[in-house]
Amino acid sequence: MITHRHQLAGDQTTIHALETEDDVRQARDWLTTHQPRSLAMDTETTGLDTFSTGHRLRTVQYGTADTAFVVPVERGPAFMDLARTVVTRCPELVIHNAAYDLLVLDRHGVSPLETVAPRVRDTKILAHLSDSRQDFEGGVGVSLKPLSAWYVDPAAPDTQAGLTRVFRSYGLTKETGWAQVPYQDEVYQRYAGLDVLLAARLRPHLEQELVRHGIPDTLVEYEHQLMAICAAMERRGMLLDVPYTEGLVNRLQEQAATHSARAARYGVENVNSDRQVVAALQGMGESWEETTGSGAPSVAKEVLLPLADLSDKWERLQVRTPNPLADAVLRAKRASKWRTSYAVAMLANRDAQDRIHPKINTLGAKTGRASVSDPPLQQLPSKGWEIRRSVVAESGAAYFSVDQSSVELVVLAALSQEPRMCQAIRDGRNLHDHTATLMFGPAFTKHQRGLAKIAGLGTSYQGGAATLARQTGLPVSVMRDTLARYVRAYPGIRRWARGLQRHALSNECEIRTPSGRRLVLDRNALYKGVAYLCQSTARDTMGQALLDLHAKGLTQYLNLWVHDEVLGTAPAAEAADIAREVAKTVRMDLFGVPIGTDAEVYGKTWAGGYGLPADWAPKTP
Repeated sequence: MITHRHQLAGDQTTIHALETEDDVRQARDWLTTHQPRSLAMDTETTGLDTFSTGHRLRTVQYGTADTAFVVPVERGPAFMDLARTVVTRCPELVIHNAAYDLLVLDRHGVSPLETVAPRVRDTKILAHLSDSRQDFEGGVGVSLKPLSAWYVDPAAPDTQAGLTRVFRSYGLTKETGWAQVPYQDEVYQRYAGLDVLLAARLRPHLEQELVRHGIPDTLVEYEHQLMAICAAMERRGMLLDVPYTEGLVNRLQEQAATHSARAARYGVENVNSDRQVVAALQGMGESWEETTGSGAPSVAKEVLLPLADLSDKWERLQVRTPNPLADAVLRAKRASKWRTSYAVAMLANRDAQDRIHPKINTLGAKTGRASVSDPPLQQLPSKGWEIRRSVVAESGAAYFSVDQSSVELVVLAALSQEPRMCQAIRDGRNLHDHTATLMFGPAFTKHQRGLAKIAGLGTSYQGGAATLARQTGLPVSVMRDTLARYVRAYPGIRRWARGLQRHALSNECEIRTPSGRRLVLDRNALYKGVAYLCQSTARDTMGQALLDLHAKGLTQYLNLWVHDEVLGTAPAAEAADIAREVAKTVRMDLFGVPIGTDAEVYGKTWAGGYGLPADWAPKTP
């Protein structure tokens, strides 16, 4: 057994790196002698692609605030049995970012997710509930190292940086280092053991912060349950149509080349060169006000979309003649990104059964809104089918979807208690039609209905006239008039929003959601409180729906959670009934305002609900 000593916050700590089966016996003796009721735990693996065919579990480490043991499970059954003893028998495990480690333990046969999750305390969840801000926003963030430097020991080393140097010394890269660095390397062993010591010491500090801020225990428990449900969804994954996706890689490459060639006709040889794009657009007579941090003209997507007469959903705005260069640059970049981030990534990270396993980060944003990565499926356009067509159902099964209807606006109505809006929702009226009538009269046009919808969503996310103008391509004067009409239609929203800002000012820029979640605002941007509160509350309604679905045994059918939608698969003959039951369970009231649901059966592929052309439909076995 190799023993390393380490100073943490003035204390001498010990890291034991096991090497032999005799070391295993000594580690078991320590467990018998101390009988810890709580242990911090972590894993080291070959990479983050948990379900890929080459993924391996290298070590399981556990310990207290003073003593850590690093167990090289890759060395054989005796080491694996010790790890299994710790994971299955310890009454409580403290893990930072537990979803990853729980899935690793499940994937490699240490212990099932469902057995371990109820006994886990996730310090990442505790940190997010204490203060969800990143360091550049005035917080600490939710990563282990900065949290430890803030709460445990400012001198705690960032062994990640040291490991990167170690990888290079062995001729390895960041991608290959985790799999190939020798277990005997001292920096690697210290890195593994130190994370356990830090997590054990961090936990009590974060729990004190929860008490100090009055975070309810029910919210803490809710987040842990939600984490486990979403980890199970990640484990289930979705079946990949490999031949289609392989063809998609080539088609996207061709699309990128075609649109890059279009851009080249206007003098842009490299669509990723901001300098070339700016010069060419200005040469075509275009002008715009948006700039980068350095003051240069910005050619970000949100700038180019209006120039190409496209909305943020890539639909024609019909407000100007599309600039062909802006259109070409946008489409070339999108094709390249889709090829790399989706098609190539899905093929590379699929498991032995050709399933992909997107990661669901249940606390992906400051507001608590969930995010999806590997691949980032929540970023797909709302009407695109090409990427979604890669995902198919198993033989004899069908995809279904259930989403909350206009949840952002329903939450805005419920929180503000704006009487006209609340009553319209209770009466089952089409809210956009009702709003357009209030804003423009009963003879409103289709265009005016669109303005009413934009104003509602813009109000719920606090998009001002200039922001909405950029997103829609419409003149600022039109959006200013539209928002003024919306305020007159629903005056209660403005009164509530002003009251919310006053409350934040008198409470150190802090507001609370109905669930008790703490949100801290920038003093210079208190207007964002409406957006934060609406987004966070909408997220919590779907989170609660997932807990309710789990209680009914319905999460076994779910594959993915994307914002206000859950996606699932079920036997084709039962899919409609199961979708209806899911929709019934997701439906709920928020302060007397009903949140409705829509259910749809897509068929053999996820793309079935997104305008999939018949020629591209998969063959149904």
